[in-house]
Amino acid sequence: MPLSRPLNQTNAALAKVPEVTLGFWIIKIAATTLGETGGDAVSMSMNLGYLLSTGIFAVIFLALVIAQIKAKAFHPFIYWTTIIATTTVGTTLADFADRSLGIGYAGGSTLLLVLLLGSLMLWHRTLGSISVSTVSTPKAEAFYWVTIMFSQTLGTALGDWTADSAGLGYTGAAIVFGALLALIVVAYYRTSVSRTLLFWAAFILTRPLGAVVGDFLDKPLSSGGLALSRYSASAALVGFILVAVLLLRQRAASTAH
Repeated sequence: MPLSRPLNQTNAALAKVPEVTLGFWIIKIAATTLGETGGDAVSMSMNLGYLLSTGIFAVIFLALVIAQIKAKAFHPFIYWTTIIATTTVGTTLADFADRSLGIGYAGGSTLLLVLLLGSLMLWHRTLGSISVSTVSTPKAEAFYWVTIMFSQTLGTALGDWTADSAGLGYTGAAIVFGALLALIVVAYYRTSVSRTLLFWAAFILTRPLGAVVGDFLDKPLSSGGLALSRYSASAALVGFILVAVLLLRQRAASTAH
């Protein structure tokens, strides 16, 4: 599901993020699913609670963002580990906002949407573009990772809202988000809609898809899940992501001129 055609990299500077190809989306969906099972494993299975778990994942996230920004070039393992960190902190943060603060899925989703749109607007106003092809400077990277963290958190809340409050269940919610992603692919190939807009729409939608798939894997049979161990599901997803990163060769995206 490529949403950005590969650019000619000859004589072009390289961004610190990967080209957006089918391999990118495969790993992204697996990473968001891991974020759900991994976040729940720490906050629920380990009984650390949403707030403490969010603090732990936030520290890990900040450390990885610093490592990503300090890196001189695109490194797949650093990049995808940081993505996983954004989705785990997004899982526990969304759960804390939705459940512990008592604002519910609707309130949590609305708050996170405002934060996400605010991040995108400030990024565009400051640097003139929110395209991933411009992510080659520390300031652009900072905006990129903050925006991703908000998008991952929003996606978690949307997934829970759709599966639980809307009554679609995990399978029904997965079908809905899968269909929306399919529409984005059609829009990419059949329309002239902004590729940047389509990228961020797809990036956001892969998170609730991963959230409901993760819940489907580890929730009890009585709740419509497969009742798999969160630890074993997370371990299997880690293994899949490692293999995918090794086999699906990724190159750094060319920067915009």
